[in-house]
Amino acid sequence: MGRGEPLIKRKQNLLTTREASQILGLAEKEVIELSKAGEIPFYRVAGEFLRFKKSDILNVKYTIQKRFNLKKESSPFWERVREFFYFNDFYIISGGVITVFLWLIFK
Repeated sequence: MGRGEPLIKRKQNLLTTREASQILGLAEKEVIELSKAGEIPFYRVAGEFLRFKKSDILNVKYTIQKRFNLKKESSPFWERVREFFYFNDFYIISGGVITVFLWLIFK
């Protein structure tokens, strides 16, 4: 199977973008960008979702960490907070709008 091609048989467990980012010590956004740049081998599930073989991630881990000068396994607290808002901004804004509407209705 080539990089980025659909995965037909799932004989092994594949990692999500979040799991790969935790192993590499990078933000999810950076893992996605490196995958699209061809630096991390990946598979597409349902034509949309990126998945990674754990062995592929472990093979590129040292190279990626050396390139980004990373020494620790997990992201700093503020990086995780930033990622949370980056990936959940729609839900946060929607919740705020709904709250305002409910407040106006029951005022």
